Amino acid sequence: MAQWTSAVGAAQLARLLKSQQDRPAGPGTRRPPAYRALADGIRLLVLEGRVPVAARLPAERELALALSVSRTTVAAAYEALRTEGFLESRRGAGSWTAVPAGNPLPARGLEPLPPEALGSLIDLGCAALPAPEPWLTRAVRGALEELPPYAHTHGDYPAGLPALRATIAERYTARGIPTMPEQIMVTTGAMGAIDAICHLFAGRGERVAVESPSYANILQLMREAGARLVPVAMAEGLTGWDMDRWRQVLRDAAPRIAYVVADFHNPTGALADEDQRRRLVEAARSAGTVLVADETMSELWLDDDMAGAMPPPVCAFDPAGSTVITVGSASKAFWAGMRIGWVRAAPDVIRSLVAARAYADLGTPVLEQLAVHWLFSTGGWERAVELRRQQARENRDALVAAVRRELPAWEFQVPKGGLTLWVRAGGLSGSRLAEAGERVGVRVPSGPRFGVDGAFEGYVRLPFTVGGAVADEAAARLAAAARLVESGGTAGAEAPRTFVA
Repeated sequence: MAQWTSAVGAAQLARLLKSQQDRPAGPGTRRPPAYRALADGIRLLVLEGRVPVAARLPAERELALALSVSRTTVAAAYEALRTEGFLESRRGAGSWTAVPAGNPLPARGLEPLPPEALGSLIDLGCAALPAPEPWLTRAVRGALEELPPYAHTHGDYPAGLPALRATIAERYTARGIPTMPEQIMVTTGAMGAIDAICHLFAGRGERVAVESPSYANILQLMREAGARLVPVAMAEGLTGWDMDRWRQVLRDAAPRIAYVVADFHNPTGALADEDQRRRLVEAARSAGTVLVADETMSELWLDDDMAGAMPPPVCAFDPAGSTVITVGSASKAFWAGMRIGWVRAAPDVIRSLVAARAYADLGTPVLEQLAVHWLFSTGGWERAVELRRQQARENRDALVAAVRRELPAWEFQVPKGGLTLWVRAGGLSGSRLAEAGERVGVRVPSGPRFGVDGAFEGYVRLPFTVGGAVADEAAARLAAAARLVESGGTAGAEAPRTFVA
């Protein structure tokens, strides 16, 4: 019986490997033999989760043809991977990926580190900050005071608590977007919202247009739902969307849905301007594409000149409500542990989403909904978000200064908001930097996690989650990782120090 559960085609594996090899080598890099480079490339893909564990690899002859190398090279690479525990084989069943005993299973998303690992490893993988106290505690206490009437009910509210739906609708109306409670569904975070939307609109095999790069966890969610991702390149720098490319993709590919982050885009930090938003909605309407606008970062402007200067929401350009579905969340602006999100859409779309919950999660926890309602209705939300902005601003400035000092060849533009810095890593492989970072005590996600088919190998994403001395130490460890990559991984790696902020 075969031990593999999925398969990777020769052409697909060749594209993923080619993205690593096309980046220029760092100064002084020692080039390994061809078989060793191939084995290392496959191992990196497995470690990052870009090739799943238990995935059947192509036959040696197939991969050799796809890579234009000798079959002997592929055979030697496979044998090296078997020796290291990253490949298993059986006559008649082929070869499939594995991880050595004792190694953690690779994550395909950006899961946070467990708390016990934080003493020796600085986590730059997850773009989430600690709770903005005392507002979390106050919100939970307020929720407990409001709980008794709900405790006497069944507790199932598939569309969300009526009070919270009404409050969210009022907040949109106050932003100039008239909204009824019937246009709101409360979800379990923004991920729950987008998962529900994908299942409703984009069945297996449907095309979904996504920004390139885009948020890694959403890309993985869509892949696992069976979507066919159609990447649309971002404009240069932090200038938002390339509308010529968007119009072409929407016209030619006719995707069922398009997913965009217009407000301080994750990972680049770009902010789409008012004209881009209007034109994108018009293009989506013409193509019959449902536009999913993720505005979880919309309140995280960090520079003072952005106060009162944010462009209108994407849904402001869809007054009939036939094209745009908006997703919001408390998880980025407030706290990742507050798993409350919401969808704003036409009432018939909301009814369909609510009906589908009977086969999914049934509803969102009542106590957390009450906590968010308390924040919205007391002014606590605005004060908590201002505290979050201050934390993120200070962390951003500290991280930017530290990276510029320790890694002057790395290139980036400083965004005016959001939680992430998108960095071109001086010609080095982001995948290899991520691997080397683990060895020197810093966890950083590589660029290809945010792309499709191996794009952005030369990038890493750095979140604004550490500041002060921790930011300095993180940059120093990244510099040590870069030196390891430049030396071909042969330099001695200093054991990571236990670091206490």
